[in-house]
Amino acid sequence: MAEAQASGEKTLFGHPAGLYTLFFAEMWERFSYYGMRALLLFYTLKGFLKYNDQQGYAVYGAYTALVYMTPFFGGMLADRLLGARRAVVLGGLLMAAGHLLMAVQNDVAFFSALALLIAGNGFFKPNISTMVGSLYPPGSPRRDGGFTLFYMGINLGAAMSPLLCGYIGETYGWHYGFGLASLGMMTGLAVFVAPIRVTQFLIASGGLGAFVALVVFRPDNAYSFAANLFVGAALLASASVACVALERGGLPPEAGLPAAPERLRAPLGKLPLSAEWSVYVGTLLMVPVFALFVSSFSPLHGGTPFLFLSDQTIAGLKHSSSAGGRILAVVAEEISKPAGLMLFVTGFVALGYLGRELFRLGKVARERLLVVLVLTFFSMLFWSFFEQAGSSVNNFTDRNVDRVGEARMVTSAEVGQTLKIMPTQEQVGHKNGDRVFSLSDLDRLRAEHEGEPDFTVEWRVGPDNVGMGIGARSDEVPASVFQAVNPVFILIFGVVFTALWTLLGKWGREPSTPFKFALGLLQLGLGFALYWYGAVTANERGMVGVVWLVLGYLLQTTGELCLSPVGLSMVTRLSPLHLVSTMMGTWFLATAFSQYLAAIISQFTGVEEGSGSGGVPLPRDTLMLYGDVFEKIAIAALVSAAVCFALVPLLKRWTHPEIPAGADDGPRAGDEKTTA
Repeated sequence: MAEAQASGEKTLFGHPAGLYTLFFAEMWERFSYYGMRALLLFYTLKGFLKYNDQQGYAVYGAYTALVYMTPFFGGMLADRLLGARRAVVLGGLLMAAGHLLMAVQNDVAFFSALALLIAGNGFFKPNISTMVGSLYPPGSPRRDGGFTLFYMGINLGAAMSPLLCGYIGETYGWHYGFGLASLGMMTGLAVFVAPIRVTQFLIASGGLGAFVALVVFRPDNAYSFAANLFVGAALLASASVACVALERGGLPPEAGLPAAPERLRAPLGKLPLSAEWSVYVGTLLMVPVFALFVSSFSPLHGGTPFLFLSDQTIAGLKHSSSAGGRILAVVAEEISKPAGLMLFVTGFVALGYLGRELFRLGKVARERLLVVLVLTFFSMLFWSFFEQAGSSVNNFTDRNVDRVGEARMVTSAEVGQTLKIMPTQEQVGHKNGDRVFSLSDLDRLRAEHEGEPDFTVEWRVGPDNVGMGIGARSDEVPASVFQAVNPVFILIFGVVFTALWTLLGKWGREPSTPFKFALGLLQLGLGFALYWYGAVTANERGMVGVVWLVLGYLLQTTGELCLSPVGLSMVTRLSPLHLVSTMMGTWFLATAFSQYLAAIISQFTGVEEGSGSGGVPLPRDTLMLYGDVFEKIAIAALVSAAVCFALVPLLKRWTHPEIPAGADDGPRAGDEKTTA
């Protein structure tokens, strides 16, 4: 890997000019990823698939788990053969193809698209971050600041995607949302490979175009306008800085080159292909394999997921009289799916390998590695709770959070009249004549009028409708848009937390990494407690005030800022030098596990009916289904925080801050022959 550049390299604000190219390449890639993620669950439930909650959660969980598992292998292939630059281009091409394929409405195309995204992310995600590190010399004090800027780029893309892909996809049609995600991925790839002048044009025109879209395509209320304007202004400011930086030079040509270019052309065994082309062909051959795993082999199993445990065994557990038995049924069902089994087998193999290495290290290195493993476990717990944002919290927002800024209320003088209104979430749970209007009715009407968001229906006003809100479609904030709340808060508070840790460090009061992890879990638990409190204080229709959702997101974001930015630094700082790459792979595997655990947790909020059958129950019926699970998550997170706080003294002692990094990394006495 090409390491740090010469000291004479052009910089802006003390950072290499190439950082700003990587900033925008990653920003647009994350725009595409989170844009698709914002729509994925709703697409499986409301799109052509018509899945029920359990099926939708299962696909979402398998996808997000596998998409975080493949970077372990993509990073290894880049380190040993391709180099980061080739890996990023390969990953970008695969992901762009996946986003384009999402617009095709049939099962094979849908699962093939997810498989392309899984394979592409494996090459793109770990290696563009590696290239950021390669821009700085070893020990550079600017490295952490560079990664902070890069992290802001990730969250700028994550903030834009629900505001554009989510809003446009839910309002005008799924294919428009997925098309935008694909456009974002292709823009990011073009920024990465294009000459400097073309890159400047792409950054400037893309930023201006996205700003205009954020202003034009939005819900018609002041809060949405303010959020879109803030994100758009941040995007324009970032684009301006990047264009100035690129005047001083782009990504250095040596950044991300393979460590041994001659290996690329060498034949692989007796195959008539070079090693490089063997990777490309092998990756394409893995795409149908990933498609089968993310679909749980349903195309080969009559359209139903294949389970390694029999249906009778799982059904028996589900009908258990004990809560433990029912919980075991959900866990067993998920683990017995192909994606779950593959993930758990990979995890056990990794644990076995690390266990062997652990006992071959000296005392200091062994205790430091134990700290990494313990905190990786707490990180896995954090993300398994946090990632309810894309599944159960997403459905809670869709079904039980009041998202409409109504223009007026129905009055008693209108009882007996027939009004022409634009149906919104405000009508869900109210009677239209003798029939209760449900969320499934609203989804059906919107599907029938796709591309015509301002359609109206006739509403016969009864006495029960007095006080019902009436608003335009533009007054309703789509549920997927709320996934922008977390990254917007990160953009606001990320620099604040960075400055806070720096200031406390100067005073000698900066908390230790284990203490920060415990703080993160504490705030996460309090955030879910606010979701629960919103549920128990909901109105008679079962609708929760949006303030509880936003405050919950705020606490989860501050928790994330205590845990996430320090995690990767902790892995590289405390891991033995010969195990750093392995531990980074383990960190990604833990993230994959957390995604799958998140899917298992979300299964406990699934409703029995699907959009294709009985429909989604009324808000008052789903309210405490979510509220009870959020209460349990809050308790589990708070207990985890308490355990982490209790372990802080021991974990701090095991980091051995008085001993330089790399000391005692070798095997214990007597092990030399086994490692030679």
